[in-house]
Amino acid sequence: MAFRTFARSILLALGLVSLSACGINSVPTAEEEANARWADVQSAYQRRADLVPNLVNTVRAAAASEEDILTQVIQARASASQVQLTTEDLNDPAKIQQFDQAQSQLGGALSRLLVTVEKYPELQSQARFADLMTQLEGTENRIEVARNRYNEAVQNYNTTIRTFPATIAANVIYGAKPMEGFKAQAGSEIAPEVNFDDMSSPSAAAPANDNAATGAAQNEAATGTDN
Repeated sequence: MAFRTFARSILLALGLVSLSACGINSVPTAEEEANARWADVQSAYQRRADLVPNLVNTVRAAAASEEDILTQVIQARASASQVQLTTEDLNDPAKIQQFDQAQSQLGGALSRLLVTVEKYPELQSQARFADLMTQLEGTENRIEVARNRYNEAVQNYNTTIRTFPATIAANVIYGAKPMEGFKAQAGSEIAPEVNFDDMSSPSAAAPANDNAATGAAQNEAATGTDN
C-alpha cells in the first residue's frame, strides 16, 4: 500500500512537471504580460486625451479666430475616445488598425494646432500654455514607450505559443491565437524634427505621426517620470 501511494505521488509529480514543460504556465504568463502592457498603452493615450480640453481652451482664449482647427482637435478626440478595445480584441488586426488610425488622427490634429499657434507669440509666452506643452511632450513620449513595450510583450507571447513544447498547451488547452502589435506608420522611417521650446520655427511643428517622439525626453518617459 505504501509503495502504491509513493508511486502515485511520483507519477503525479512527473505529470505536473510534464504539464509545466508543455507551457501550462508560460502561455498564460506571457498573455497576462501582454495584456498589462496594453493597459499601459491605453493609459498613455488617455493621458493625452485628458490634456486636450485644457489645451483647446487655452488656445481659444488667445486665438479665437482659429476655431476650425480647434473644432478638428475636439472631433478627433471624440472619435479616438469612441474606439475602445478589450484584451479579447488584441488578436484582431482590423480592430488594432482602427484603434491606431483613430489615435493617429488625433495626433495629426494636435500637430496642426501646434503649427497654428506659431502665429501667436503672446500665447506661447503664457506659463499655462508652456506647462501644457511640456505635459503633451511627455505624453507623446510615454505613448511611444508604451507601444514599444506592448509590441515586445506581444512578440514574446506569439513566440511562446508557437514554440515547442509550449505550443502544446497553447493549442490543446488554451486555444491561443497570436496577438497583433502596432505597426509603423508610413513615413515613420524619416526622423521627425520636434522642438517644443521654439515654436516660432517652421520645423518645430509636431509630426502627424503618433510614433514620433523627441529623443530628449525618451529616457524620462522610459523611467515613468511625470512631467
